[in-house]
Amino acid sequence: MNKIIDLDLTNEILSNYNKGLYDNVVPVKVSAIPEIDGESILDTDNIDRFKCDLKQTVDRLKTINSRLDESKLGKTLGTIEHEEEKTTISFSKEELTFIGISLYPYVSYGILNGGSATSYADQRKNEALNPDLMKLYESLFEKNSKKAAGRAKGITPAYTNPDGSPGASFIELKMRAVLIQNLRYRRLINRSNELFTGDSEKAADRALYPIFQMSSVYNNEQVLDHLKDCRRSPLLQNLIEETSVDIEKLLTGIQPMLAALTHSEVGRPKQIFTNAWGRDGEMLPIPGGHGQNFVIMSDIYKYLYKEAGKRFIYISNVDNLGSLPDPVSIALTALSECEASFEFSFKTPVDVKGGILVRDQRGRLNCADIGPAISRAEVEAEERSGKKILYNCATGLFKLDYLVQNLENVILNLPMRVSDQDKDAGRYSQAEQ
Repeated sequence: MNKIIDLDLTNEILSNYNKGLYDNVVPVKVSAIPEIDGESILDTDNIDRFKCDLKQTVDRLKTINSRLDESKLGKTLGTIEHEEEKTTISFSKEELTFIGISLYPYVSYGILNGGSATSYADQRKNEALNPDLMKLYESLFEKNSKKAAGRAKGITPAYTNPDGSPGASFIELKMRAVLIQNLRYRRLINRSNELFTGDSEKAADRALYPIFQMSSVYNNEQVLDHLKDCRRSPLLQNLIEETSVDIEKLLTGIQPMLAALTHSEVGRPKQIFTNAWGRDGEMLPIPGGHGQNFVIMSDIYKYLYKEAGKRFIYISNVDNLGSLPDPVSIALTALSECEASFEFSFKTPVDVKGGILVRDQRGRLNCADIGPAISRAEVEAEERSGKKILYNCATGLFKLDYLVQNLENVILNLPMRVSDQDKDAGRYSQAEQ
């Protein structure tokens, strides 16, 4: 077990924590819970038209590919209006969809695949959500949790079939989604309508590819073996044949595992947790947070930008089934001045942890974790008042030039959070960036 734990990195984090170096992380203080405003918070499902400056639109699209076919703008794509001080162009949702799909060759899709299925297989954690529901499904939970325990989260079933049998894995569904969008590009974009001249023939193989992932030393081999099996999946076989995409060719960064730390009830100085599962001397390996992707994958991001010609990357959790390539989001990000865009969903009753969209003490949009930053009771009170709360989907669509230029600052400024956990393995704390 100790072989997969990076003790040097764990001790460095532990030392920094005990020195108080993470105490300067300013907690998010909620001043308001915002809703969709049509400006910085957009409903991409129900967008009517998106207006922007014509010259800026041309400049931004030419930054992606200088072979932009400007003759299409205002004729077959978009509506141009001459206003007093500037000329604008507006796009319908259908036109934004076409722009987004046209940009697929300049986008790579990424999966954060380093986690294990600890929460899915954890009796205590699931029972805490709804004890009565757990009693009702206890036998089914026990059956499926045994299959998930100790395995990479991405290779576990993403759902249960009506007959109780396991469904497709998270990775299967992710690959299926990206292959479908790759096929969508191939069927939609041709010489008569391509946004960038000369793209249609040679760009199809690059549409949303190469896929990249962050796995961990704990599960990398499991993930690679599962990808081999996925080639025979009935959900993927026909798509692989039609697109000729090799789903096993992923760019991979491998995340080290950290050791769990003692629970805050033990006090300082915090130490390494050595009583996992009630066994003295046993450490518990855990991933160090999805924020570590900027360190682990930095060389991959630089390669994608400088050598693969990518201008945008998606980063999302493997178990986020709703996080799929979205052409409208890609188009809006490309046409705007934003360095990144993030997806939120409407919060549901089962979203009891994680972050919600708030305005913080500075009036800026931020994420507040339910529990540490805003109590569950406060959130439920807002919901009862009729407010639709936006729940963080842990999905980022980044402009790659900005990210590559600012990687060091991103890495330095990401907070390290140490949170208490109460699971079957024991009461411990987890350091996550």
